[in-house]
Amino acid sequence: MKRCLLSLLAGLLATAAFAQPRYCNPLPMPIGPGGNASGDVTVIQEGGKYYMYCTGGGAWVSEDLLNWDFHRVEGVPVAPDIVKYDGKFYLSGNNDNLFVSDSPLGPFKDLGPFKNTGPVEDGWNGGFDTKIYVDDDGQPYLFWPGRGISGIYGVRLDPKDLTRFMDKPTHLFGFNPMHAWERYGEMNEYPGVAWIEGPWVIKRNGIYYLEYSASGTQWKTYAEGYYTSTSPLGPYTYAANNPLLRKTEGLVTGTAHGSIVQGPDGEWWQFYTIVLSNPPGGRRIGMDKVCFDEDGLMSVTVTDSPQTAPGAAARERSIPVTINKMNAMNALSKASSQEPGYPAAYAVDNYSGTLWRPSADDPAPQLTVELSPATRFDVVQLFSVDGMRVLFGGGGRRGFGFGGGALPVYKYRLEVSMDGENYTVVLDKTGNETPRDTFYDDFPAVRARFVRLTVTDWPKESPLGIIDFTVFGRADGYEPAAVATPTYNKLPLDSEYQRARR
Repeated sequence: MKRCLLSLLAGLLATAAFAQPRYCNPLPMPIGPGGNASGDVTVIQEGGKYYMYCTGGGAWVSEDLLNWDFHRVEGVPVAPDIVKYDGKFYLSGNNDNLFVSDSPLGPFKDLGPFKNTGPVEDGWNGGFDTKIYVDDDGQPYLFWPGRGISGIYGVRLDPKDLTRFMDKPTHLFGFNPMHAWERYGEMNEYPGVAWIEGPWVIKRNGIYYLEYSASGTQWKTYAEGYYTSTSPLGPYTYAANNPLLRKTEGLVTGTAHGSIVQGPDGEWWQFYTIVLSNPPGGRRIGMDKVCFDEDGLMSVTVTDSPQTAPGAAARERSIPVTINKMNAMNALSKASSQEPGYPAAYAVDNYSGTLWRPSADDPAPQLTVELSPATRFDVVQLFSVDGMRVLFGGGGRRGFGFGGGALPVYKYRLEVSMDGENYTVVLDKTGNETPRDTFYDDFPAVRARFVRLTVTDWPKESPLGIIDFTVFGRADGYEPAAVATPTYNKLPLDSEYQRARR
């Protein structure tokens, strides 16, 4: 009876934990006609909803920063910025012109180009990564990069005509070669070259935080930094804990050019571009929580495993448990097929520059991964798994939306097994109809030694490719090794492990 009650309690706790939603980077954004979330991301809050705009066109709407619906919006420029001012919504970006609408979803009317009365030497050489910020007193400001090493500029805008500069532009800061992370190159090896871009401004406790990006979106060293000031136009001070975002290894790399918004939980959340390695350099979207210390310094930890969603209660941490387990030492891991040069091991190598490509005549490509250590002398490690991420290949570096072609709809299922023979379906997406190329799915925790992914349908216009297949979970007990060793004899048997957990 006691054992049954404990088992029932464990099941109830697992169900309660599963009810707390999580997110995982890269974010699984839907794709629509004329819209693909491919970087340079702006997120704003309006009327209890969140609106996202990206290079790639279109817009996405959410109530919780977790579930997003695609909306077709015409005329969204590269690196879009949108802001609400005096009851209307103003859209700009890598475009000389400013656009206005009564709705964040358009349609937008062209107001013509920004008007600078001074020479190019003042810092304005056309619209590029423009950002309009409206201060607490209603005064609008325009921020933009001068391109290359020039840095960031700002100016007051005419409240009666947001295309008109009220003053001569102010140069806020430029490239500093002493900030090694700002330099060009995968090793930041170009001391005199950089590309400063992507300004975004927030105000908190009387402090203006101006974030910016360097070294360039072609590098995995693409990163985000910030300056602070007590005035919108400075002077600005370089933050002591820069860079704010930087990650160069793993699946999530090149983290920069984004925006900050307050979530439904009242916390601040950073959205950012992810630069993949997969040629010619695909891009995705990520988000993570922003923290402030007692001195007002801002920090963000870039993540690539499941995280607590805004407003949700924390769950036990899950980590990747499939990385590099398609090798000669994991003899029970296998694929249904693979094209030469695109081995199945590339799907689990935690690197976005490679992909697994099954044979063109494989009707239901399948990938089986044994989670346990592989030799006869190792204990058989069991895991409790509760999440899965899949990135499908295809698309260009910037992915400027989808026009008249077929949208990418992928269908799949995940099964688990303890013996490699008898499998149970834990995730069934064979009825999926939402176009996207990135997926993350939570499911109730289940114990497993093997996991098996089967792709049942995909766009047939191009070969199927899987950049990443990751299952997440945590260690959950042992079974004996095939050959007992003194090392193994020091480890608890599975029954002892389970009793310890209870």
